Amino acid sequence: MTSRITSSMFSSEDMLNVFSDGATVQRMLDVEAALARADAQHGVIPASAVQAIVGCCDAALIDMPSLMKAARLAGNRAIPLVRQLTELVAARDAEAAKYVHWGATSQDIIDTGLVLQLREALRLIDADLGKLAGALADLAGQHRHTPMAGRTWMQHALPITFGLKIAGWLDALLRHGERLDELRRRILALQFGGAAGTLASLGDKGAAVAEELARDLALALPDTPWHAHGDRFTEAACTMGMLTGTLGKMARDISLLMQTEVAEVFEPIAAGRGGSSTMPHKRNPVGCATVLTAATRVPALVSTMLSAMVQEHERALGGWQAEWDTLPEIMRLASGALEQMHAVISGLTIDTARMQRNLDATHGLLMAEAVTLALGGRLGRMQAHQMVEHACDQAGSTGTHLGDVLKKDATIRAELSEADIDRLLDPAGYTGEAESFIERVLHAHRAREAGKQ
Repeated sequence: MTSRITSSMFSSEDMLNVFSDGATVQRMLDVEAALARADAQHGVIPASAVQAIVGCCDAALIDMPSLMKAARLAGNRAIPLVRQLTELVAARDAEAAKYVHWGATSQDIIDTGLVLQLREALRLIDADLGKLAGALADLAGQHRHTPMAGRTWMQHALPITFGLKIAGWLDALLRHGERLDELRRRILALQFGGAAGTLASLGDKGAAVAEELARDLALALPDTPWHAHGDRFTEAACTMGMLTGTLGKMARDISLLMQTEVAEVFEPIAAGRGGSSTMPHKRNPVGCATVLTAATRVPALVSTMLSAMVQEHERALGGWQAEWDTLPEIMRLASGALEQMHAVISGLTIDTARMQRNLDATHGLLMAEAVTLALGGRLGRMQAHQMVEHACDQAGSTGTHLGDVLKKDATIRAELSEADIDRLLDPAGYTGEAESFIERVLHAHRAREAGKQ
């Protein structure tokens, strides 16, 4: 269960509300109300019963402590909820109380209620994803020409631009947006099959009631009930797992760039943010820490959802029950990670001068490949590689700039002028297709935003 102390640290307030106990019960009651209307629409229950049933489908009327206590004995929350609802209806209309929950089983109410919660949850995720994507697009455009050291295996590799790094994050988020679009088409589906998935209790009205129920709740009507098939909920979990993983990658990059020895970017400054209880000078990456916490926790929760897919016959024993708290927790963590990352990106401080100093930290060695390729076109790749490698060793061992070593080498100078060497050692001139890659991603972002309008 979510800790009351830490819940606001690791989830957005809106997502906490979507999966609160009150909201969970209300969504189940929304299904019960829609069921009564659908039953009456097709003559399964008297039309006179609908008003009393629907009027009592209000979570504020439910005794929550009693519900929680009874759920432990019943094995799920729907059984005691239906009992309370029936009692509430009976107090208004004894005859109407006979028709509460007609034709449904507990899983129909619990799962469809969860689908309704997921509809709202995915709307929140999509909105927050759009905000973060917009902030990244702005930043990528601003820094499309800002050179910085690209790092592989945690070491300086070749120059890139900060805009390209950001565009990589944005590109991944755009793919997650596409996954959300696909997910909605599969997960926003009615779960309604009765006791064993046949709707036998509704006689020849089962299909018609199901269709009306789906229409009332604005959900897709699946070809069959899916009581023992967890792929819909598990797809939601896996999609959130991948999204959280991407956010974690971003947080890892930013927190590494915030290290004292690197100091190229910083999280926003705000009163009480990122301080230490003992060290006044600290500026800790607290937003990144929250995102990385989610990225650490979510994979195990996704694993639980995958494990829960192996269900028995027409109703699961343990697997279904394992989904109840797991999927909401995944949604809460994903929302918190998105909210935190948006706050980080929106207020990110970028030290371009420090990026330039870090590019120069190895005294030109970062640009050895550019020199090698230029020489290779004249002397052959292998000979050029050996010559530049020797020059790098000499520069590194003596603390001399690579350019000075190269300019003193007669063989190299016979092929490259001092101006050529200076040009080849300029990081800004060796970023390849970085700008075109950035523009492609920004174009895709603009197209997606235009498609939403």
